[in-house]
Amino acid sequence: MSDFSISFGFEGSGSPTHQPASSTEPQIEFLCDPALAGTIPQPERAIRFAPDWFRKLKPEMDMLDAEGLPGLTAKACLPMTDAFSLGFVIPLPYDVQLRVPDDEMNIAMGWSDHCAFAPLETHMPQQLGAPEPPFSQVMPLKFVNPWRIKVPDGYSLLFQPLANRPELPFYCFSGLVDCDRFDTTINFPFIWTGGPGDFRLSAGSPMVQVIPIKRGTLIKGHTARGSTEDELAEQQSASTRKHTEESTYRKDWRVKK
Repeated sequence: MSDFSISFGFEGSGSPTHQPASSTEPQIEFLCDPALAGTIPQPERAIRFAPDWFRKLKPEMDMLDAEGLPGLTAKACLPMTDAFSLGFVIPLPYDVQLRVPDDEMNIAMGWSDHCAFAPLETHMPQQLGAPEPPFSQVMPLKFVNPWRIKVPDGYSLLFQPLANRPELPFYCFSGLVDCDRFDTTINFPFIWTGGPGDFRLSAGSPMVQVIPIKRGTLIKGHTARGSTEDELAEQQSASTRKHTEESTYRKDWRVKK
């Protein structure tokens, strides 16, 4: 949703902290308690949270592919970059520590006494159907989110795990919220996936990716059928170009976000 601008409001503050967007530009606003203003990390465009492993990766490998073209890495995959860039990320407000036992059930959590609120809470395992699989040995937790989010009428927000981040030691559940009507904060349930041990998650670490969706643009109808001869020819032509030409997706197929 690259047509969105972002601003930060602080509920109860006397003056705006940003320039107003143009009348034709949709705007997303992240609002927090004024007492928290400037004391916790702010949400940012998602691309700013692209991981170090991706930033450091070279676009090309030191080898050729089967067609004699330079062998490419994930860094050259523009669809992956676009997924990293999509929407916004809400970061963890405070440093937290977790002590995860071998059974990964009785997880101990801790944070500084100076935190303005508890950044983590627990859920009951039964809320995920425990002790039935697949969550028979899972203690569901919850990130407490201090940011209320406002969007224009007709927009919902998809809250999801960060795209392409398998190295993160937790998995947030996805949820679609009609934030043009929902006037309070939304917390983020998650399960721990990092195994047993002692862990520290630093303030500013990403919690969840937020993607604005205009409800009127959702496609609900569908069909499944065999391709026509013309469609097969189109597919074959695209496949041939993909494997025998350099940067075809970037030059001819990608739409800049």
